[in-house]
Amino acid sequence: MIRSLAKHINGFKKDSILTPVFMLLEVAMEMVIPLLMASIIDDGVEAGNIHHIYTIGIWMVLAACVSLIAGVLGGKFGARASTGFARNLRKAMYENIQTFSFSNIDKFSTAGLVTRLTTDVTNMQNAYQMILRMCTRAPASLICAMAMSFFINARLACVYLIAVIVLGCCLFLIMSRTTKYFQQVFHRYDDLNASIQENINGIRVVKAYVREDYENKKFTKASGNVYKMFVKAESILTLNAPLMQFTVYSCILLISWFGAKMIVNSTFTTGELMSMLTYCMNILMSLMMLSFVFVMITMSYASAQRISEVLNEKSDIVNPENPVMKVSDGSIVFDHVDFAYKKNSEEPVLKDINLAIRPGETIGIIGGTGSAKSSLVNLISRLYDVTAGSVSVGGVDVRKYDIETLRNEVAVVLQKNVLFSGTILDNLRWGDKNATEEECIRACQLACADEFIQKFPKKYETYIEQGGTNVSGGQKQRLCIARALLKKPKILILDDSTSAVDTATDAKIRRAFAEEIPGTTKLIIAQRISSVQHADRIIVMDDGKINGIGTHDELLETNGIYRDVYESQTSGGDFDENGGER
Repeated sequence: MIRSLAKHINGFKKDSILTPVFMLLEVAMEMVIPLLMASIIDDGVEAGNIHHIYTIGIWMVLAACVSLIAGVLGGKFGARASTGFARNLRKAMYENIQTFSFSNIDKFSTAGLVTRLTTDVTNMQNAYQMILRMCTRAPASLICAMAMSFFINARLACVYLIAVIVLGCCLFLIMSRTTKYFQQVFHRYDDLNASIQENINGIRVVKAYVREDYENKKFTKASGNVYKMFVKAESILTLNAPLMQFTVYSCILLISWFGAKMIVNSTFTTGELMSMLTYCMNILMSLMMLSFVFVMITMSYASAQRISEVLNEKSDIVNPENPVMKVSDGSIVFDHVDFAYKKNSEEPVLKDINLAIRPGETIGIIGGTGSAKSSLVNLISRLYDVTAGSVSVGGVDVRKYDIETLRNEVAVVLQKNVLFSGTILDNLRWGDKNATEEECIRACQLACADEFIQKFPKKYETYIEQGGTNVSGGQKQRLCIARALLKKPKILILDDSTSAVDTATDAKIRRAFAEEIPGTTKLIIAQRISSVQHADRIIVMDDGKINGIGTHDELLETNGIYRDVYESQTSGGDFDENGGER
């Protein structure tokens, strides 16, 4: 874990090295100042030597200035190193997420990934800065102050040693108790983010069903869980301050008591006593800083594990060593294909699929909910890999293709249509970033989208809100189809992507496909018989298996499932020759 995180310090190694260097310089100057102060008191004030007071005073000012400058520079370089480290982590996580296959993405929740990119990275940033500054300063200050104290008076310094041991044991007990709460709190953050995301995404449904109170209660519960975990941890951490104050004041009293007796017996000087009291504060404040460092490291350890999970997750779909860089045609062959979303699944989703599709053929796919229609077509563009058997496109196993080459030739309009914030043209050019406006218009005409775009005041410069919330479901589907057509693919897959389109428009889209892109292999998943009845062949899926293949007329005669669906959809009327309802 540490190794996977440490490599993201690249670009900020210099700052990461300079920070502890300047922190050590700051500590060195702070340790010198009490000695100079003792010299002023003993050799200057008590001896009446004004020249000595001036000379040592100048050295004290210089030491303080060097300490100040070193502290400022340490803070500057530490801030640059920690923020740079956080930037690199976010970038690396985001870039790695982009490489994930669908099966990799399924391992993480959306809310969990958001928490990792925000809260967890912020915790790592704070922890890294603490490690560079406090983890250098606190131990160095503690060791140096203890060494100087023993140098001045070993017997009196034993008070510090006892205090450090007692305080260290108490802090260890506190930290061990709080660790488990901090490790649990980030899972509560995931629940909180999930509640927020779900509510915002579905705000229209929430308002339509007047469920604001229910959503408020759900958020309050998630927020309350985070609150409770932090309260439990912080209530234990609050023992830090009184424990530290008790130890500090006890040490001051003991040092003052024993030191005063030693001064009376002429075995100790006033300046040395002042130095010991100063080192007392340095030692105990160093312990307090270490306790805060331990708290931050404890919090960040859970974050570091969660970040490492994302960074170390490798896509299970990768390019072969010598990938095929060209798809010759749109033929598709399924050869004894089995598929399961999880490797250890008891039963595969797809079972022994054997299918051959010719280039330019139009294939309809129909079946009940959960019959694995979408799973079947997801294997063609290698969004998932088969569990057994093989899928070939253009006569080549899809696992031998360069992934980008394959997916550029297989356009998929997914069941969940997604539009991004930007103009209509911006969204269309996701299909082809170099497409001209004329090409975009032509694609929209084929998808029957141009007719409603022309009614917008700004036409193709109309701004689409995030998720396409300012267009209807049918308009969104047609824009997504146009976007896919701009890729000029050899295979076009429409995964129930005309469900929100009226049957007349659906018929127009299919007719345009037949006339304008006859060489493109078209796979149309649909719930309506009218959407597939004019296909060259229709595949009937049932429980992950192919139940029947044939034309519309053939299946009406030979396939019970297809006939039942047809009769249920035509019981209230029949279909015209174009597939539209009369």
